[in-house]
Amino acid sequence: MTALLDEHPHLRVEPALRELHIPSSTYYRWRHAESEPCERHRQDAELTGKIRHVHADSGGIYGSPRVYAVLKREGTRVGRNASSGSCAKPV
Repeated sequence: MTALLDEHPHLRVEPALRELHIPSSTYYRWRHAESEPCERHRQDAELTGKIRHVHADSGGIYGSPRVYAVLKREGTRVGRNASSGSCAKPV
C-alpha cells in the first residue's frame, strides 16, 4: 500500500485508503514501522544479512540445513522453524 502511494504521488492518501477500505490508522502505523522498525525487525534484518553471507561464502550451494549449522557453529542462536513475530505495541 505504501509503495502504491509512493509511486503515485498524485493520489491523495485519505481517498485512496477509503476506496481500498484500509483504516488511516493502519496506513500511518505502516509508515511509522518503515521509519522506526521494532527490535524484532532489526534482529530479523541482521540475521538475514548473516544468512546471505553464509550462503554466498558457500558459493551459493548451501541450503537451509547447512546454513543453520554454520550459524549455530558461529554462535548465532536461531530457531530452525522460527515464525515471524509481531512488533505490536501493548495497549
